[in-house]
Amino acid sequence: MPQATAQGLYIHVPFCHQRCHFCAFYLEIHQARAAEEFVAALLAELRLYGESGLIGPAPLDSIYFGGGTPTTLSSEQLAVILATSRQIFGLAPDAEVTVEAHPDSVTQASLALLREAGFTRLSAGAESMDQTELSRVGRPGSPLNTIRIMDAAREAGFTNINLDLMYGLPGQTLDSWAASLRQTVELAPAHLSCYALTVEDHTHLKASIQRGLLPAPDEELQNRMEDLAEEMLSRAGYHRYEISNYCRPGFASRHNRLHWTGGHYLGVGPSAQSYVGGRRFGNVSDLAGYKAALKTGRLPVSESNPLTQADESCERLVFGLRLIDGISLSKTGVLSFPDITQEVDHLLAEDLIEREGDLVRLTTRGRRYADTVAVSLLASIKGRNAPVCH
Repeated sequence: MPQATAQGLYIHVPFCHQRCHFCAFYLEIHQARAAEEFVAALLAELRLYGESGLIGPAPLDSIYFGGGTPTTLSSEQLAVILATSRQIFGLAPDAEVTVEAHPDSVTQASLALLREAGFTRLSAGAESMDQTELSRVGRPGSPLNTIRIMDAAREAGFTNINLDLMYGLPGQTLDSWAASLRQTVELAPAHLSCYALTVEDHTHLKASIQRGLLPAPDEELQNRMEDLAEEMLSRAGYHRYEISNYCRPGFASRHNRLHWTGGHYLGVGPSAQSYVGGRRFGNVSDLAGYKAALKTGRLPVSESNPLTQADESCERLVFGLRLIDGISLSKTGVLSFPDITQEVDHLLAEDLIEREGDLVRLTTRGRRYADTVAVSLLASIKGRNAPVCH
């Protein structure tokens, strides 16, 4: 099976200033001393991987600083991490270097420092342009700060800017969603990510819904919101290239595509996940444990799974189906599994996928049930008792 040659680095910064009500990710509340200790540990982890030779000699095509909120760290700290990564692994001249930011956590001056340090892409979590909707889910900040960050980022020299939006928020209507989309389009970001709100276990949001304080997301309404986003954003010149992502021509996220096309990426930082050399592995989701391992010269890996041919084939197929253009069956290697053709025919008959020769893609209906499609395909490849990959 052909292997992708692109390589990326994901850097997980586990800090936020507060936890939003819908968030179930591992994070720590930012404190200056803890942040300094984290940066020291992270640099040690990067150096250990550099010494290991795990990442091939080709320079990195993308670096993505995610979280948490990476910009809880100072611009100087982020610049040091980027410089160290470049020194250890190399960086392609046209590499995409993304940093996620909360609109309240940056200034024009801090963004200018990041741009000068080599960051090329900014991803800001707007979530909604309606203050009441943000307040209901405990999201700090305001739509005015989203407008401000766009102006500040452009003044700092950023042209590749993404905004995240969420739909299906408590109390959100089709009209208020349309208003958020219109206001966001007026800001003219190069890229937009539109995510349906999901209610995760052990979150403040789920507890509020269970107590009857907030309504649960309405799936039918969310479907209508998704359709409206595609209609409005397409009309505004954005291309939908992945289930949740839209871009202006030439601005598709390399970090996103690396995941959906089987590229290799190394994840560093607490809870970060990696896919390198036919193996998936993840770091411990605990800052204290992460730092303790690195103080003794050990990598903080808590789980590691080598992938079989079936694993790699099913992942290439399932992840590739997230792309609107679809994926070639032959390139995934799934055609060597006898039950796959029958399952593809079944999904075709259910109008969940469509096929043009060797190419398969999700239909509009299929995108609504992407997880169901994934389980069906994985079962046909790996057996009915193995509904998920490693």
